[in-house]
Amino acid sequence: MSYKALALQLNCQSITNSQTRDEAEFMMLRSIERIETQIAASIGHIGRDTLLIVAPESFLTGIPTRETIHEWREKAALEINGPIYEALSAMVQRQQVYFSGNAYEQDPFFPELYFQTSFIIGPNGDVLLRYRQLNAMYAPTPHDVWELYLDAYGYDSLFPVARTNIGNLACLSSDDILFPEVARCLAMRGAEVLLHSASEIASPLQTPRKIAKQARAIENMAYVVSANSAGVSGSPLPAETTDGHSRIVDHKGIVLAEAAYGESLVANADIDLAALREFRQRPALANLLARQRYELYANSYAQHSVYPPDTLLSQPAERAFFVRTQQEVIKKLYS
Repeated sequence: MSYKALALQLNCQSITNSQTRDEAEFMMLRSIERIETQIAASIGHIGRDTLLIVAPESFLTGIPTRETIHEWREKAALEINGPIYEALSAMVQRQQVYFSGNAYEQDPFFPELYFQTSFIIGPNGDVLLRYRQLNAMYAPTPHDVWELYLDAYGYDSLFPVARTNIGNLACLSSDDILFPEVARCLAMRGAEVLLHSASEIASPLQTPRKIAKQARAIENMAYVVSANSAGVSGSPLPAETTDGHSRIVDHKGIVLAEAAYGESLVANADIDLAALREFRQRPALANLLARQRYELYANSYAQHSVYPPDTLLSQPAERAFFVRTQQEVIKKLYS
C-alpha cells in the first residue's frame, strides 16, 4: 500500500496572558476552522490519496513562556472529552484522514498538572492513541509522577502504537526525537511511521533535531513525518524563530520532502508500506531491527539512574524547580 502523508506547516496562534479560558477556547475553535480549510485545500492540491496529516507542536495554543504551570493548565490545557477535541474529531470525520497533533492536556488523575500530549484521530473521529511527552525541560511528564502514573495507566501506555489500515502509527513530540530510546521503544512495539509534532528552531544548517530525524528513521527502519510550526503569533519570542523545515524521511534515512518557510504543504511524500515491510524482512547488514541484541544494554540501564523519577510527588511544578533539579543532576554526573 502507498499513500500520501503531509507534514502541514502551520502558523500557531499563541494564547496570551490577558485571555480568559473562554477566550482561549474561542481562539482555538477559530484556528480549527482555518486549519480545516487548509487541509481541504491541501488534499485538493496533493490528491485524495492524502490520508495522513501531522500538525505542529502546540498548534492551537503556542507554548507557555511566562505563565506558571497552574495558569497554563487553567487557560490552555485541553479537557480530554472537551469541546476542542470534539471540534477536532468533527473536522477529521469531514476530511476523512488520519490526523495527528499535539496539545497541552488536563488529566483527571493529576488535577494540578498538565501533560504535553500527541494524539492520533482516525477517520471515524475516534482518538486512537495519546502519547505524553517523556522528556521535557519545563513541563510535567509521566516520569515526574512515575509511581502514580504507572498505577493509573500502566507501563505500556508510555509507548502506544495504533495499528491502522495505513500502517502502525506512533507519536513522539518535540525534544523526544533527540532521545533514541523513545523511538526504539515504539519500534519494539511495531511502529512503522513515527509522527513528530515540533515547534523547533528552524535553520538551513544541520540542527540537532534535523540530524535526529534521519537517525531515528535509519535506526528503526521507519518513516518519520515531522511537522514544524510556521512561526508563532502572539508570543514574546521573535515570531519566526520556529518557522520552517517540516520534513518527511523514509525508512532508509532519505529526506523525501522538506518545506522552506511560512505556512506550507510542501512537506508531503509517499509512504510506501510495502517497500518498508519488504526492507524489514530482508536479511542484510542494513536490517538493524533484526540485528538488535537488547540483552547487551538492559543491565546498564537498570544499574544507572540520571534524572530522578517522582520529583513532582512532593514539590510544586514550577519552572525554577525543573532548573534546580537539572542542576543537581549535572552535579551528580560530573562530581
